[in-house]
Amino acid sequence: MIIKKIFFLIAILFCFINTYPQNEDGFQIARLKYSGGGDWYNDPSAEVNLLKFVQANTNIKTDAEYKFVDISSDEIFSYPFLFLTGHGNIVLSDDEAKRLRTYLESGGFLYIDDDYGLDKAIRREMKKVFPDKNFVELPFSNKIFNIFYKFDNGTPKIHEHDKKAPQSFGIFIGDRLAVLYTYESNPSDGWADPEVHNDPQNKRDEALKFGTNIIIYALSK
Repeated sequence: MIIKKIFFLIAILFCFINTYPQNEDGFQIARLKYSGGGDWYNDPSAEVNLLKFVQANTNIKTDAEYKFVDISSDEIFSYPFLFLTGHGNIVLSDDEAKRLRTYLESGGFLYIDDDYGLDKAIRREMKKVFPDKNFVELPFSNKIFNIFYKFDNGTPKIHEHDKKAPQSFGIFIGDRLAVLYTYESNPSDGWADPEVHNDPQNKRDEALKFGTNIIIYALSK
């Protein structure tokens, strides 16, 4: 099993190197800056810690630095993986929605994590991006739950919000998952520095492993 994982990750890394424009120091995640009042900038340690974990536990070379890009900037096309989070509201202009659609249709990947209270706005605004598509819930059999680390019960529950079951939703372009949206789960809180949310270590490990699955899944498509 270990040898199989090593060869799988070598293939992923080769694909990554040859497909995406990226920092020569390694794979990066770009935090997406948006309008509407939501705190898009919260927990800047999250991506840094996840990238460090990925490099330590896989053969994917990462550049563990906090980066953000404005959704209205062409800079989004320099990153294969965008991350959007926050509380409350998000508003996309028509131009921003079109730009995001172009990014996703060109092979980019967007991960959205509801940090609490973002659900209504996300569903509304993503309809601007893809008027003809809806979020669909991912079954436990989806590869994102077992591509590297196994999550037999699907999306891990990292933070309690409203005592609802954690869920992962996706928007597909053809058979490719282009947008992943986690709800009532909040993995990115588990990536943040330990003192930020005081999560127990087992929950932080679970969150980091799920984040690793997301990255490997995104780079394998």
